[in-house]
Amino acid sequence: MNISRQEYPRPQFVRDSWENLNGTWEFEMDLADSGAARGMEKAEAAFSKQINVPFCPESELSGIGNKDFMAAVWYRRIIRIPAEKLSGRVLLHFGAVDYECTVYVNGEKAGTHRGGYSSFCFDITEHVKAGENLLTVQARDDVRGARQPGGKQSDQYGSYGCMYTRTTGIWQTVWLEYTSRCYLENVHTIADAASGVLAFSAKICGEAADAALHTTVSYKGQAVAETTVPVHTGTTDFSVTVENPQLWDVGQPNLYDLCYELTVNGETVDTVSAYCGFRTIELKNHAFYLNGRPVFQRLVLDQGFYPDGIYTAPSDEALKHDIELSMQLGFNGARLHEKVFEERFLYWADRLGYLVWGEQANWGLDITTPEGVMNFLPEWLEVLNRDFNHPAIIGWCPFNETWDREGRKQDDRVLELVYRATKAVDSTRPVIDTSGNFHVATDIYDIHDYEQDPGIFAERYGATTPEHIYDTYENRQHYAGQPFFVSEYGGTWWSNESTDGWGYGNGPATQEELADRYCGLTETLLGNEYTCAFCYTQLYDVEQEQNGMYTYERKPKFKPEIYARITATNQKPAAIEKKK
Repeated sequence: MNISRQEYPRPQFVRDSWENLNGTWEFEMDLADSGAARGMEKAEAAFSKQINVPFCPESELSGIGNKDFMAAVWYRRIIRIPAEKLSGRVLLHFGAVDYECTVYVNGEKAGTHRGGYSSFCFDITEHVKAGENLLTVQARDDVRGARQPGGKQSDQYGSYGCMYTRTTGIWQTVWLEYTSRCYLENVHTIADAASGVLAFSAKICGEAADAALHTTVSYKGQAVAETTVPVHTGTTDFSVTVENPQLWDVGQPNLYDLCYELTVNGETVDTVSAYCGFRTIELKNHAFYLNGRPVFQRLVLDQGFYPDGIYTAPSDEALKHDIELSMQLGFNGARLHEKVFEERFLYWADRLGYLVWGEQANWGLDITTPEGVMNFLPEWLEVLNRDFNHPAIIGWCPFNETWDREGRKQDDRVLELVYRATKAVDSTRPVIDTSGNFHVATDIYDIHDYEQDPGIFAERYGATTPEHIYDTYENRQHYAGQPFFVSEYGGTWWSNESTDGWGYGNGPATQEELADRYCGLTETLLGNEYTCAFCYTQLYDVEQEQNGMYTYERKPKFKPEIYARITATNQKPAAIEKKK
């Protein structure tokens, strides 16, 4: 079988005993969502198509390429379980399935999950037997009802504006993992650069009588700290100290390897490898401080779409390549916009020293009533749990542009509750409640402004005192002295081929005019000593939105000298970086 995306899907928590289930599955569209009533989970059910998992059926790489609405879809394949594995646990993992997923093993329901962006796992040990087993997956998805986060997935038949091709069903790697009856479920780490203290919170599943966890911390192959602590079923907290830790920083991604060895009655039952990065984040003096010094975030908007894979990158190399394209232009990070990116992208951000903001795909969800939080918060907490350990993530932003909906305003209680829940889970990172508008409770005050005239832009953002910070919606939100972030700007249209696309404002007549515009806008923000970050829209074109630095295929759009001007501007020192 030809298997796509063969790399290990969870590089922050690696076991040797696993099996990739990507590749060819049987597939059936269930346009009326009647498959459950028709018994599609049963072995005798007829499937008429094949699909290449993990690519969504809208994508060309899936082999299906159906871009119409699909109320539900079904997947099926045989999995083979070695008899010796049944002495432990058999775990079935899904990187992401959009939106409501029900899993059947040998015709029996094994689990359900709601949320199109968070990873999840079912223990299917009690449902499998040695040899062949029938695995069936149903996914139900409809972005038109305002009841689920959908991000930039179009709620119309085709793409329009800044809404693009939908993703239905499985869109990240599916895999099996074999463990002992007692195993390590996860470990949260906090690596403090100032003290060298590396704090762990380890969760154990299964009967853990007389269990111990041995942890080794290594740097470049040399052990620098280790400890053994008794553990029990549930969570155990402990720590070690690393002397003079090498810091994770922008472009200097010093990482420490971690090895966890779980023993029961002195016998090793589980071994997991991971990694961490020592770094500290502070907000003070209107600035973002990384490892004790002010760092200006030179970010670019990355929406995580791919021409042939839609939400799914065609390869692991493609994920890394997007970061490299950004860094080549002098950007030091990205807003991962209206989408929860797969862990392999975050892995490469960790490995390359690339700053990222973690977001959720909130568009499409009605938050004008308190009920909106019930369709948002459970999945968001799963995202925070999965991505907590990545040093590249330097902030969380659960919402983006929470516009009025059919004349109804956002329910401020929803935003404040999610903000406080995020801070309760992770007090180490700043949180923006809703990017752009309308702020209720936020650690960093950000706005969006697509003004194309550098002169007008300079009038707004050339402020020399915090009292003169420009606000796009003074009647709906109020600046309170936080670090200031222009988190969307630019978005200037340019295409060498198409006249059907769009960007913000009037497009420039020449590439030189585009460069003048970019440099003028950006230099204003770099020169403002009360602005801590910018985020330019965007890294690459996405379908009809043609305002990227590169084409949708990640090909150059501009002449080399234009890219050289953009890069030189991004590399200029920022006024805020001169603070102490």
